[in-house]
Amino acid sequence: MLAKLSGEAFDDPDWVFEIKWDGYRAVADLSNEQPLFYSRNGISFLSKFEKVSRDFDNQIHKMILDGEIVAYDETGRPNFQLLQQIGDNPDLALVYQVFDILWLNGHSTEELPLIQRKELLKDALVETDVIKYCDHIPEKGIDFFNQMKKMKLEGMIAKKADSPYVENHRTSDWLKIKFTNTEEAIICGFTEPRGSRKGFGALILGKYIDGKLTYSGHTGTGFNQELIREVLERLQKIIIKSSPFENKPKTNMPVTWTKPELVCEIKYSEITKDGIFRHPVFVAIREDKEPEEVKNSSNEIINTSKSKHMKTSATRKTKSSENEKEITLNKHTVKLTNQDKIYFPKDDITKGDVIEYYQSVASYILPHLKNRPLSLNRFPNGIEEQNFYQKDASDNIPDWVKTTQVYSESNDKDIDYIYCNDKATLAYLNNLGCIDMNPWNSSLPDLDHPDFLVLDLDPSKKNTFDEVIETALQVNEVLKSIKIEGYCKTSGSTGIHVYIPMGGKYDFDQVKDFAHILMKQVHEQLPKITTLERSLQKRDDKKIYLDYLQNRTGQTLASAYSLRPKQGASVSMPLEWNELKPGLKPTDFNIHNALDRIKEKGDLFKPVLGKGIDMMKALELLGNVE
Repeated sequence: MLAKLSGEAFDDPDWVFEIKWDGYRAVADLSNEQPLFYSRNGISFLSKFEKVSRDFDNQIHKMILDGEIVAYDETGRPNFQLLQQIGDNPDLALVYQVFDILWLNGHSTEELPLIQRKELLKDALVETDVIKYCDHIPEKGIDFFNQMKKMKLEGMIAKKADSPYVENHRTSDWLKIKFTNTEEAIICGFTEPRGSRKGFGALILGKYIDGKLTYSGHTGTGFNQELIREVLERLQKIIIKSSPFENKPKTNMPVTWTKPELVCEIKYSEITKDGIFRHPVFVAIREDKEPEEVKNSSNEIINTSKSKHMKTSATRKTKSSENEKEITLNKHTVKLTNQDKIYFPKDDITKGDVIEYYQSVASYILPHLKNRPLSLNRFPNGIEEQNFYQKDASDNIPDWVKTTQVYSESNDKDIDYIYCNDKATLAYLNNLGCIDMNPWNSSLPDLDHPDFLVLDLDPSKKNTFDEVIETALQVNEVLKSIKIEGYCKTSGSTGIHVYIPMGGKYDFDQVKDFAHILMKQVHEQLPKITTLERSLQKRDDKKIYLDYLQNRTGQTLASAYSLRPKQGASVSMPLEWNELKPGLKPTDFNIHNALDRIKEKGDLFKPVLGKGIDMMKALELLGNVE
């Protein structure tokens, strides 16, 4: 199913919105013993993207999937050009982002509404490091579009929530809305190089208008010498004597004509009335597109705010000097780079400020990180740029950074998790772009028995923080009724976390089941503003989700005293129960005032690491309460 190009983002309760991935569209047919994995024009991807196809063995169900193969650069941003260099880079960070399911266990799903197909897909797909469910946002297309723009992604896809899947059809039920003007063009020849340039000067571009191959401009930018060599090698195999155009275009330099077979992607500023690309820049060869597909399309002119945004980003980068320094912590040398790189643009907070904050609260936060595997959430270019998650430590970490191997069933391999027991590791992680610290609930040497239980109160966008406070106070009432002391903190974002010490006496399933029982009690008291419904599609979007599933192996939440990657540089702050009053805001506690408060109050979360409750006694009391 194909999408039509559309001009503007919009809000609509009948539509959902997804990231527009900059990659190869690919269908995975897992309906038979041998999987098939292929592009829109039938090119097999099984061996080319073996890193993805290997993980098809992890799938439990027989199904046919639709998605996009995406390559990520070192900043965590999708990069189409890297996809083309996979032969030279087998360790490339690849993900197959799956957004649709066409067939499941013997039944076609194409007639089902999109939203039902995605529900089935979410349940059926076994996610791995390289196969991911591509989620979506309902209704709020404009906010989502602006977020994609901030992250410098390619754009978004808007899909009608009740649309069936129509194969090989470009329909207005799916719309692509882009920031940058990009389009495919057919390479129809190349000009002689000028001056010291080798290979060719520019590529002659064409597209089909009313079935006729028509000249649409030429591009000589976007190449390095290696790329020129690769493209020229391919063009030399399809050279022809005369122009493939009916009306031969005028060119500044002599042209070698080629068969109109090779498709490339270009970026451009606008298309003139007579169909010529202005300022075209070569992006990549498109193996997955046929020349016949490259037709005239009604592209909208790029939004001028894009260029403004790019200018401010560029200014910011030049302002950020490449200053480096080495510091000694715990007898280890830590190299700190780009200390004045802006991490919080609207608050003018730098990477150096983040490192300084964590060093200042180290004696309070480290006990809550000690011996706990960390999921690294990295923002190498600050909170308004693309982030990415990393669990597996890379090979080039310093030898003094501690790691522990944990077997991952979904990946069928051991993952090297970093854990942070000292100031040196803390500074090293902050320097990598880890703005928040996300530890496991359990700690070494016994990772199977959590040290605490977590109740995560997760509001919808339509809930007020006062409603979250009301819910947290109700949690406390339930806990007091069974003589349990709970400890609360702001999430630093929009929610509140309540922790109960478990002392490593129970396994994850026991703790999760107990958390579920507690949340049911809370929901019974506040049915109008809370929900236990996990599915986003089924969940009432005006209710606070009582998330007890954070009590599973490997789940992580931001630690107490952790900074959060949010405007205002808020901190996840432990509170006394009597401080939970209407009017409190998560941003009341931030990078500027957190240390003073912690010094005044001490570590309110210290008891969370204590000996733990007697769960059987609590369950007995709960029985009596009921």
